[in-house]
Amino acid sequence: MADITEPNLFQLACEGVTVTYSTSSIDGSPRFSFQDADRSLSASGQQIGTRPTDLGTEVTVTLESIPDDRTVTLTLLVPGVNLGDGTEAAVDTVLIETANLTSIGGPRLVDGQLQTYRTTELHGTAQLVDF
Repeated sequence: MADITEPNLFQLACEGVTVTYSTSSIDGSPRFSFQDADRSLSASGQQIGTRPTDLGTEVTVTLESIPDDRTVTLTLLVPGVNLGDGTEAAVDTVLIETANLTSIGGPRLVDGQLQTYRTTELHGTAQLVDF
């Protein structure tokens, strides 16, 4: 089986949300940026968690952490992409915003559901670029 040509840059947007994720950069570390109408985030290196799953690669960053209340993470599902002979391909995916509710005494002091989710469908491009 021949090797596939994988992208290293994903530029995605929809519904006022923009996400850029690169698996590398000029210094070799991954980069993640997020922007919506109210918030923005830039993360790099070890601030970005990646995990291969059956859904694709889960790329997770912390958007906010409020002690004794909640931690909000963003998880981008990055699908496998074979660029073939090209350098760019269209991509449709999803961004999951997860609020993990907690208290000073831990989750045992929170009644009910401990995680809430909001999803945003994203569309854009996967590219192979030289950094």
